[in-house]
Amino acid sequence: MADTTAARPVTHRRVLRIALPIVISNATVPILGVVDTGVVGQIGQAAPIGAVGIGAIIIGGLYWIFGFLRMGTTGLTSQALGARDRAEVSALLSRALLIGLAGGCALIAAQAVLFGAGFALSPASAEVETLARRYMSIRIWSAPAAIALYGVTGWLIAQERTRAVLVVQVWMNGCNVALDLWFVLGLGWGVTGVATATVLAECSGLMLGLWLCRAAFATPAWRDAVRIFDRRRLIHMARVNSDILLRSLLLQGIFISFLFLAADFGDVPLAANQILLQFLAVTAYALDGFAFAAEALVGQALGARDRAVLRRAALVTGMWGLGSSVMLALVFALAGGALIDAMTTAPEVRHLARSFLPYMVLAPVLGVPSWMLDGIFIGATRSADMRNMMAVSAVIYAAAVLILVPAFAVHGLWLAFLLSFVARGVTLALRYPALERGAAQ
Repeated sequence: MADTTAARPVTHRRVLRIALPIVISNATVPILGVVDTGVVGQIGQAAPIGAVGIGAIIIGGLYWIFGFLRMGTTGLTSQALGARDRAEVSALLSRALLIGLAGGCALIAAQAVLFGAGFALSPASAEVETLARRYMSIRIWSAPAAIALYGVTGWLIAQERTRAVLVVQVWMNGCNVALDLWFVLGLGWGVTGVATATVLAECSGLMLGLWLCRAAFATPAWRDAVRIFDRRRLIHMARVNSDILLRSLLLQGIFISFLFLAADFGDVPLAANQILLQFLAVTAYALDGFAFAAEALVGQALGARDRAVLRRAALVTGMWGLGSSVMLALVFALAGGALIDAMTTAPEVRHLARSFLPYMVLAPVLGVPSWMLDGIFIGATRSADMRNMMAVSAVIYAAAVLILVPAFAVHGLWLAFLLSFVARGVTLALRYPALERGAAQ
């Protein structure tokens, strides 16, 4: 397991073997939301649709807090793999599972407070809130499984087993869809059926993921309490994960402020920006595969203390990331108008979204350095650099908003948004030489 993977040369075929299953896996994610909405929509009432929508957003936001577990586990495991430390590779899976299970149990225990805070931030009608609370009170019971699965996913990606990640994702989505149809349309369970289907799908997904990780359980280290709870290793993992969490919160703050500031200009600019952000989501899904490849390959190279392989990994994954971003920019330039028209029939929204489309054409090309460098720095577990450079980028974004928005309105907001991508890419690039030097130490 640990010996042969890290020893292979970094080739274009190897990068594609890691990246493509992630791209396909990401492509299946929106399907589930469509099916959930479509199935509950057959009830013929508006409230259940709104309840599932707002409930899924709140639950998803709570789970998102633990997204650091996927990234941190990938970086640490890939480095242990590169160092040929089979015992630590297995122990890291156990640590990730324990963190995920503990985090999920904490969410269950605090659900009343968390749900109350969620509705305070996103108020709804009494009927929708009642149904949404019913939905969330069921969904929350799969929190330990859903969050632990972040750790399993990161562990598999570190070993370049992205086909296994795809299998788990397809299984969960397929199971969820089948159970949705049975529980809602067949048994008439409504919102309760949608929530129950998701809980069973997520729990079964964790079981499948653990089965795919069964090689780790053949090594006694997975249950070696002394190693798993080693103070130095736990502190290092906590530091990496906390840095990534802070970085992610800052990044999310930029996205949320972008939407809130757009709302200040009225419903039409808000709707236009929301549509164009779907283009950005497609870009992120497409580039995730190559960023994940960078995480695994850079981490292994750093664990092996091989500076040349690290540089090769950064170069090859970066080339694919850049090529993909240019292709996406061309698609947005040529077909963006048609895609906008497919997402809205409102003439004023169509017109305004088209006027902002050039910014979305630029976004993949301007953003690819930040996406790919994120992957490189995650693999190297240079999380403090990620946190610090994200903070610098957030300050630059805030300053740009204060200067550009009063002068250019929504166009100024878009310029500030794109500038945040550029700032993150430039600042991380300035820290890259230090990352390479660390590989030789």
